[in-house]
Amino acid sequence: MPEKQILTQIEGIIIYRNFVKNLPYNPSLIPLTKDKRKLGILSEVLFWQQVRNKNFHQIDFDRQRIIGNYIVDFYVKTLGLVVEIDGESHDSKQEYDLKRTIFLENLGLKVFRITDWDMTHNLTPAVIFPKKRNI
Repeated sequence: MPEKQILTQIEGIIIYRNFVKNLPYNPSLIPLTKDKRKLGILSEVLFWQQVRNKNFHQIDFDRQRIIGNYIVDFYVKTLGLVVEIDGESHDSKQEYDLKRTIFLENLGLKVFRITDWDMTHNLTPAVIFPKKRNI
């Protein structure tokens, strides 16, 4: 088994590299990604302002990334990490979200969900890396 490569440390937590190769991609979703970016959902915009251009521990986040037949809110390629910010609309989509999470995890990705409320009230991406979370 290959040794895990350390990517960075955040508040004393070691963050390991988890690059997942050859992710499925549906190019027909490209117009939807552009539409989703233009929507300007407050919690996503606030998150993006803090992590874009490697502002958060030099970690490169992609916004509205296509993986398979899904568009994820944020994706960190080097970590194999999907970040989903769930607003009220997700309250009625629990079965869909579960199916989607299982699909992404079966690809070897890690999925982290944060509520819209937490993002707008905490205003920090550090909630992704709480002290006792192993990434």
